[in-house]
Order: sequence, then structure tokens, then C-alpha cells
Amino acid sequence: MNALLAAAAPLDQPFLQHALLAGTAIAAASGLVGHFLVLRAQVFTADALSHVAFTGAMGALAFGYDLRLGLFAATIGIALLFGILARKARPDDVATGSVLSWILGLGAFFVTLYTSSRNTTNGHAGISVLFGSIFGLSAETASSTALLAAGLCLLMLLIARPLLFATLDEAVAAARGVPVRILGFGFLAITGVCTAEATQAVGSLLLLGLLAAPAGAAARLTDRPYRALALSAILAVLEMWAGLAASYAIPQMPPSFAIMAAATAVYAATFLVRRPRARTRPSLRAASTGI
Repeated sequence: MNALLAAAAPLDQPFLQHALLAGTAIAAASGLVGHFLVLRAQVFTADALSHVAFTGAMGALAFGYDLRLGLFAATIGIALLFGILARKARPDDVATGSVLSWILGLGAFFVTLYTSSRNTTNGHAGISVLFGSIFGLSAETASSTALLAAGLCLLMLLIARPLLFATLDEAVAAARGVPVRILGFGFLAITGVCTAEATQAVGSLLLLGLLAAPAGAAARLTDRPYRALALSAILAVLEMWAGLAASYAIPQMPPSFAIMAAATAVYAATFLVRRPRARTRPSLRAASTGI
């Protein structure tokens, strides 16, 4: 009985409750979004949006606004810009890299503007954007973050089937009336929101791991798209919990590092697992169309 009470004691801490609430929802959303980022070969887009998140947050701070406003405005806006510059809203590396170079320069300018401003009162804001501050979330922020992430999960589940069809065979999907371009823009907008949300948990420098590592591990463990989608979300949540538990047990370990360490360890472990025999493309198409 005493052992059970001791194990449950950490859950009495408000900061850990807030971290678990927001972190679980963010991880689930990141796992679902990350699955399609991997499947659509758009991981570099997520990497670019992580830099956009930092630039947007620092831009908002430099001009005296809430950093979350800059986070969401920048990531959603630039994600949609990627779609405009690409064919059928599927960004290529050239378009993404071109925008990224401009964003990095703009971010450096905003950092200089913010740090040199006499009105600067929060010198740690930039660090929290880079590395996350999930243990510092208030009850209100954690609740709103969890609700938004839950909404993202619902949206991803609603569009999963047509998005999978458009991802695996774009030409056939368009011929059957699937709004391929609209789906592409919608997915990019969702990715932008998810990026802004994940930045609050693990920081802009490390959020790519939360989006890519669970999805990559799931892709190595199964070739069934819907099973991989669910597995990606489950792995992301478990890795989030493991990271938070490790960081709580070892206070010197930053939670963002612990979460990424768990995600990396799981992905590395999948190389020890024998990969299933690859399914044929027609069977994947059947999975997405219900044929």
C-alpha cells in the first residue's frame, strides 16, 4: 500500500499534472501528423517549420506581443506559403530550402532586436522557445493546449482516409474526385499548428524528433498504413510519458532532452526488429480507398 502511495505521489504535483495533460495531447497529435509527414516525404518541411517557430516567437517578443501569437501566425502562414510555392500543395526541397534561408536570417534579426531592446523584461523567453518549458505550463495554458491538440487529432482522423489516398496515388485520387490540393493545404496548416504546439513542449530545436522519430519507428514496425498511424501516436505518447518520468526522477535532466532520448532509443531499437515483408502498392491503395 505504501509503495502504491509513493508511486502516485509525483502525480500530486500540479506542474507534473499540467505537463502530462498538455504533453499527452501534443504527443498524440504529433504522432498522427508525423506519420503523414514521413509517408509524404515532407520531414524537411517540418524541420523548416521548427526554425519558423523560433523566428515567429522571437518576432512577436521583439515587437511586444505574446510569443504564442508569433508561433502560430508564423508556422501556419509559412506552411501555407510552402503549399503555394509547390505543385499541388506538396512542398519540394528547393522551395522549402529557399524560404528557410530567408527565415533563418529574419530570426537572427529578431533575436538582435529583442535582446538589444531596453524594454526586454524576459531574458529567458528565447531559451524556452528553443528548448521548451513543459514543466512551466500554467493550468490554463495546459488546458488550452490539450484542447487544441485534441482538435488536431480529430481533424487528422477525419481526413486520414482521403489524405492517405492522395498520398499514395495522387493522380488516381484526383481522378476520383478527391480534393488533392485542398487536402494538401489543410495538412500543411495542421502541421503548422502542431509545430507551434510542440514547440511549447520540447522547443523548436527538438520538435522534429517528436514529429519524425515515432512515425519513423512505426513505419519500420509495420507496413499497414492505418496500423502505422495508430502506432505512431501510441509511441509518441509513451515516449512523452517516459521522458517526463525520467526528468522528474532526475531533476538535472531537461524534459525536452529526456523526451527526445526516449524517442531516439525507440527508433534505434526498431533496427533490431525484423522488418515485415513489404506489401504491394495496390494493396496500400486498397487500404486507402476501401477497395
